[in-house]
Amino acid sequence: MEKYVQIENVQMIFDTKKGPFVALRDIGLNIVQGEFITLIGHSGCGKSTLLNLVAGLTSPSSGAMLCAGREIAGPGPDRAVVFQNHSLLPWLTCFENVYLAVERVFGRAESKATMQKRTHEALALVGLTHAEHKHPHEISGGMKQRVGIARALSMQPKVLLMDEPFGALDALTRAHLQDELMKIAMATHSTVIMVTHDVDEAVLLSDRIVMLTNGPAATIGEDLHVKLERPRNRLALANDPKYHEYRGAVLEFLYHRQLRPAA
Repeated sequence: MEKYVQIENVQMIFDTKKGPFVALRDIGLNIVQGEFITLIGHSGCGKSTLLNLVAGLTSPSSGAMLCAGREIAGPGPDRAVVFQNHSLLPWLTCFENVYLAVERVFGRAESKATMQKRTHEALALVGLTHAEHKHPHEISGGMKQRVGIARALSMQPKVLLMDEPFGALDALTRAHLQDELMKIAMATHSTVIMVTHDVDEAVLLSDRIVMLTNGPAATIGEDLHVKLERPRNRLALANDPKYHEYRGAVLEFLYHRQLRPAA
């Protein structure tokens, strides 16, 4: 399988009033097309910084970053980002919020009817056809986040980047959206890179869990392959010894080995 996202010897240094701050060092990571990767680690370890680098929102101080064989030199429609804050425009309906993204990516090449079809399909994919004409203040937090996911998917990105997208939701809504995300990832064959603090979420969703050491100068401490068959059922996994083995390995790293990379 070919490498799709390549991160080679990346370092990120921020200039601060107190001098240079090394956020990330020696980051090396290869991601295959269609993989679901989660980034996990303690607060301040640079998970979101690494995600922003892949998104092209910031540039590394040194090292190389490639997507589909091309240098990541800035944001692009091949990489869509879903943030913890859904960032919907309150004066637009759910449909209009998604259509805005579709128009930006496909406006020069497609007719209005085709773009409207794309928008309808994206909202249907996240189960929000019934809420197309509602405004953000008329829907729940979980539904707003689904609109954000629909907006990202509507651009047909090759890589879906998610920065703790369910972090602000209640446990039941979070579980429901995790299940929906698993279905969507399988249906679209997108490569997904997701930041999370939730160990159970990481094990449930991931093909690989990339664990970062504590900052400053954080690096990859361990890269754990999660070999659980898909499709996954959370109730069945609750009694699966392998699930608990992976969960224990992540907890062991976070609580005992996060200060240094694995030998």
